[in-house]
Amino acid sequence: MLKHSTTSTAEFKQDQAPAETVSVLLDGEKVDLPKGISIAAGLLSIGEIISRISPSAHKPRSPHCLMGVCYECLMEIDGVERQACMTDPEEGMVINRHLDSKGEDA
Repeated sequence: MLKHSTTSTAEFKQDQAPAETVSVLLDGEKVDLPKGISIAAGLLSIGEIISRISPSAHKPRSPHCLMGVCYECLMEIDGVERQACMTDPEEGMVINRHLDSKGEDA
């Protein structure tokens, strides 16, 4: 279970350590995400709050609704643009947030 800290918008805390994790490649770096929650929630839980760069404003965006409505967590997952809030992490997934682009393909 994730709990949002009221002291900082950039800090999320977990009630307990995840029982299992899966290793994924995030923007070229290996990270461990909790198993059993979405990629978006898992990234938030490890402090990775930026999910993409806005194609119109060219500013960083973060997951908003976490239920597949807002598309703010859209990122490339195993070569396909998908909503990270609707996708569970699997061992060896390759996730690219395109944070260095101007968001043309977001």
